[in-house]
Amino acid sequence: MRLWPFPKAETRADEPPAVGPYLAGWPGYPGLYGAVTPDALMSNSAVAVRCVNLRSEMLASSGLFVFRRTADGGRERADDLPLYSVLHDMANPQATGFEAREFLIRSLDLHGNAYARLERDNRGQVIGLYPLEPALVSVERLASGRLRYRHTDPRGGLATYLQEEILHIRGPSRDGIVGLSAIQYGRGAMALRVSQAETAQNLIANGLRPSGVMSYDERLTGDARVKIREAVADRLQGAANAGQLLIMDGGAKYTSLAWTAEDAEFLASQKLSNEDVARLFGVPPTSVGITDKATYSNTEQEARALVANCLGPLASRIEAAMMRCLLTDDARRTLYIEHDLAALLKGDVQARFEAYRIGREIGALSPNDIRRRENESPIAGGDVYHQPANWVALGSAPEAANG
Repeated sequence: MRLWPFPKAETRADEPPAVGPYLAGWPGYPGLYGAVTPDALMSNSAVAVRCVNLRSEMLASSGLFVFRRTADGGRERADDLPLYSVLHDMANPQATGFEAREFLIRSLDLHGNAYARLERDNRGQVIGLYPLEPALVSVERLASGRLRYRHTDPRGGLATYLQEEILHIRGPSRDGIVGLSAIQYGRGAMALRVSQAETAQNLIANGLRPSGVMSYDERLTGDARVKIREAVADRLQGAANAGQLLIMDGGAKYTSLAWTAEDAEFLASQKLSNEDVARLFGVPPTSVGITDKATYSNTEQEARALVANCLGPLASRIEAAMMRCLLTDDARRTLYIEHDLAALLKGDVQARFEAYRIGREIGALSPNDIRRRENESPIAGGDVYHQPANWVALGSAPEAANG
């Protein structure tokens, strides 16, 4: 089995690219309510922060293994390969496998692309994985059809990498080269959420008081107007002064000129925007703390939907990219990379052991199979598989009856 070398048709020397990267207005994604960036969204939306953290932390906490297909059609963990340790234990001397994978998933969710520089030994096997900041990486498609990556070092300098030297996980793409994030696809809804957060901050900064007119029967001089305006601002402006009573003499009359937050149903619109953010990231509302419509039954169903509909496709995208970038054509015939998403469902003890019971009764699982899944040591005689007594091989029932 050949793990290296990959076929190479270009060098790191400058060569005119055939197609440049599709950046979709980076670094700001224009929307109906203005430009929105990942930093702006994350600093103004607690739901977005929870969505990204939940997706990255949960998937990084699940096991990621390299498997080898066996001759009998089964599989075994290929823990003798350096790549196994890189993905599962230590990505590089400075980062664990969890930290590196969490960084890559966050990069994928926020920027639509995740990059990591690959370190190989003399045999060409991956022995290190170094994540790169996606904003500092550009992608080029060369005339040969292959990709070339340029990384700008924050300390200065420009490094050029060939296609086989980079792990590139891309989101949904319009050009097949650079992926797009949920922020870019849903930039209108995301920008609305940022705009609402900024509006709420302005309301709080002004004591949640609407603008209005303070009128007097007598004409005021310029100095008197300034003093009254400053007196009202000192008394009412700011969150600490919210709810203070305003007392004015001299026939003063106050007329409001703006709607209050309740009149504009501002809070209700914020709830809808929060649901939109969760929807764009594919996360069930109850998983990010939106419990307005939560019940015991739908909370349990949404917890399962989080794994099946959100983390499952994300895991498949990452696995496919790693298969493409970390393994050669020869290696992919016998090796494959896969997450253990079953570990994410271990919180439901009753459902888990009910599944074990069914698997044991139909002969699909042995006692030791179940114990291994629960990280328990095997027991003597625990590798026996049982078959229900009323099951017979297809076509044998008539023969038995004739006998």
